[in-house]
Amino acid sequence: MMDDVLFRELERPKLNRPIVVEGLPGVGNVGKLAAEHLVDELKAVKFAEIYSRHFPPQVLINDDGVIRLVRNELYYHKAKGKEAADLVLLVGDYQGLSPEGQYELSWSVLEALERHRPRRLYTLGGWGIGKMIETPRVLGAATNAKLVAELKKVGVTFSKGEPGGGIVGASGLLLGLGALRGYEGACLMGETSGYFVDPKSAEAVLQVLAKALKLKLDFSALHEKAQQIEQITSKLKDAEVPPEPKRENLDYFA
Repeated sequence: MMDDVLFRELERPKLNRPIVVEGLPGVGNVGKLAAEHLVDELKAVKFAEIYSRHFPPQVLINDDGVIRLVRNELYYHKAKGKEAADLVLLVGDYQGLSPEGQYELSWSVLEALERHRPRRLYTLGGWGIGKMIETPRVLGAATNAKLVAELKKVGVTFSKGEPGGGIVGASGLLLGLGALRGYEGACLMGETSGYFVDPKSAEAVLQVLAKALKLKLDFSALHEKAQQIEQITSKLKDAEVPPEPKRENLDYFA
């Protein structure tokens, strides 16, 4: 019988206390878009695939007609400057379908990364506000006050009562469980309507993350995606207003 969580190692990179960045599907796919853009920009190398019975029971079909089992993936990027840090990037198709699955997957990822002794965790996601917004803020939550102060300097907003409802899913559990293992970390949440995939919010999140990590990134691909979404939304301006999303969906950051 298949294990609850199965890691398929492709390589064993030697990393110097990397910073871990998670971006899995969630509200507006903000975290997923941001992390995948980071993988592409840095030309990060895949070193592990994660399969699990906690993912949906399905395969995906590639453009060439070949199928593959749904999964999460781990990539690494070696630092190229004295101030830069090695990175590990967690991306994927889905999150766990159940609370038990969410815990199991998050704990397993942390265990797999233990030998690299991560120095910090960043989780990326969207904060659904139920309306379209031109200039999204990036809200934050961190494991200690020192990190809060550090992230305020790069443009992250820490506002009392925002976001409400807590952080559900991998973005929250990786920080909470990581803190039990002695890791510090923060969640960066871009404001998003929650109605569409939101490249603009993903860019806002990446802008502050890039400052925190001292990275230089090209955002052209996200700009193009944002323009495509704007064309869609412009056609809907005179149409019926979308129904108010359920509150529980707006509090799901991933």
